[in-house]
Amino acid sequence: MDHLKELLDLALRWLHLIAGIMWVGNSMLFNWLDRNLIKPSDAKPGFEGEIWMVHSGGFYQVEKKQLEPHQMPSVLHWFKWQSYITWMSGISLLALVYYASEGFLVDPSVSKLTHAQGMMVGASVMVGGFVTYDLLWRSPLAKLPKVVTTICFLLLAGVIVLLTQLLSGRAAYIHLGAMLGTLMSGNVFFHIIPSQNELVRATREGRPQEGSLGLHAKQRSIHNNYMTFPVLFIMISNHFPSTYGNQYNYLILAIIAITGATIRHFMNIRFWFRQWLIGFIAAVVIGSVGVFVLVNVKPKGGIAASSNNDGPLANFKTVQTIVRDRCVQCHSATPTDEVWKAAPVGVMLDSPEQIKQHAERIKARVVVGKTMPLANKTHMTDEERELMSRWIYQGAKLK
Repeated sequence: MDHLKELLDLALRWLHLIAGIMWVGNSMLFNWLDRNLIKPSDAKPGFEGEIWMVHSGGFYQVEKKQLEPHQMPSVLHWFKWQSYITWMSGISLLALVYYASEGFLVDPSVSKLTHAQGMMVGASVMVGGFVTYDLLWRSPLAKLPKVVTTICFLLLAGVIVLLTQLLSGRAAYIHLGAMLGTLMSGNVFFHIIPSQNELVRATREGRPQEGSLGLHAKQRSIHNNYMTFPVLFIMISNHFPSTYGNQYNYLILAIIAITGATIRHFMNIRFWFRQWLIGFIAAVVIGSVGVFVLVNVKPKGGIAASSNNDGPLANFKTVQTIVRDRCVQCHSATPTDEVWKAAPVGVMLDSPEQIKQHAERIKARVVVGKTMPLANKTHMTDEERELMSRWIYQGAKLK
């Protein structure tokens, strides 16, 4: 059963990655096409532009135009399944990793929620996030896009704070990504594809095409475009505990989300805004500096204040006992954890020499970031972290 779960995890991650690349790639390609189309001066009515490209040893001519009534081609390609498969595989992966097993979803040192309550929070944020977003952009306020955008940003900030207070840092990041992914896929399913269906029906039946439907679909497509970069970061965020495990993880996530959307904005307007590169570079620099400063802020009080050579000499035998009780369930040649059947990233702490070898990694993950044990699954105490801190700063001696 354990091997089956691991294989399922691998298959879902692989599928999620492939479908996501196809979805985002298609989205960026069409976004680029729209901004590079050239409309000849003698273009016929309904002809919006064309573009010539060279790729894979050949020339491509792409046109964008409105079709005449009943002028439907025999073969028409749709772009929707990439979105649906990305969302379905992502939700399945979320359920497998965070819901099917306890330990990753709620950090006991951060929240008092039970595993079941954490699941309810995660599901509520995904469903409630889409419903709230969709109702806002369907409401009369949608005629004031700047107002609705501001409201959405404020609500997003509230969701970030809520998730980081109730779930483990890693789970909070992933659930924000799942919520944004739900918004994006929901836009495709409930707005973009229905609009395209109506466009096809009108053309086949010889009816005039409803222009407002196309504008509505385009609006939701642009929303998806701005959410792409933040979601892509969140997809890889579990590899960077200095972000989700930081005491300011909510600020880091907010900065990265805003920076990603801002970078996407300047990439979108670069075709008509000459100073776009200045804004692009400014967004990259400001966002990078903000994240760098936050990940390097020393934790408040406690361990950070005592992480030096002062204090009683730390006994290695005690350190080894802590490692045995809190770490080797996963970080061992023979893990006993129900999830990890092989030592994560190959780090094993079975012998004194292995513990000393990974002292710097232990300092980064256990002492500074406090991201290990993952979601504090084995309930390591601050006193134990402080003792390990003193042992490392006193030279990580084995005697």
